[in-house]
Amino acid sequence: MPELPEVETTLRGIEPSLRGQHINQVTVRQPSLRWPVTENLQAIVQGQQVISVFRRAKYLIVKLEQGSMLIHLGMSGSLRLVALEAEWRKHDHIEMQMSNGAVLRYHDPRRFGCWLWAESEHSQLARLGPEPLSSNFDGDRLFQLSRNRKMAVKPFIMDNNTVVGVGNIYASEALFRSGIRPDRAARRISRQRYLVLADHIKDVLAAAIKQGGTTLRDFVNGNGEPGYFQQTLSVYGRGGQECDVCQTALKEIRLGQRSSVYCPSCQR
Repeated sequence: MPELPEVETTLRGIEPSLRGQHINQVTVRQPSLRWPVTENLQAIVQGQQVISVFRRAKYLIVKLEQGSMLIHLGMSGSLRLVALEAEWRKHDHIEMQMSNGAVLRYHDPRRFGCWLWAESEHSQLARLGPEPLSSNFDGDRLFQLSRNRKMAVKPFIMDNNTVVGVGNIYASEALFRSGIRPDRAARRISRQRYLVLADHIKDVLAAAIKQGGTTLRDFVNGNGEPGYFQQTLSVYGRGGQECDVCQTALKEIRLGQRSSVYCPSCQR
């Protein structure tokens, strides 16, 4: 699933081609996504100018003169800038043509993303926690929110009410760098360790964005290029292999129906 760094990478790739331009045409070939594509989307947005394009959590928001479009990449989606004459690929579902000639295609084999228009606020954005790379997120927030939480620390930091955008890959890597077991109870972690963890969450996400995200299945950025952060992963997807730090065999467990890999020597 594209996580925050992949969505941020996509944003940086497509934003210059969309901002300030008018929408000439929207073609919807497959309206049945996680939520049905807004009915009459073409008629609603045609001719409108794109005021801005930004990210909130794992959502992309295209702000128009009237209302905005909310885009989510789902489990396997991607947005690519293509040539006007480019052939439609299987699983290309939506195309948006801009006044400057830019063409944005939405590709999603599993169809678990969304393209929704709203005149005002999008309900999907309500009750989201702070952005992890903002000044509103720090270790003190984690410590305060964790005091009465019996759940394990990994699902705790992956909860969008705690902080947005810390998905499975980056939660695993941040916990490894912090020396914290993913299954340790959130309420049993000290303030000092949370201060360290928050810093590593920021560092891991920033590094992943710099390297264009992580390519695990079929993620590509707005130019159709893969991300390279996968080459630096310390624990995610490496169950049974040796720890890069201490050479102990990495252990794989299940937490909240997700695979979690950690080093039993380095993480406690």
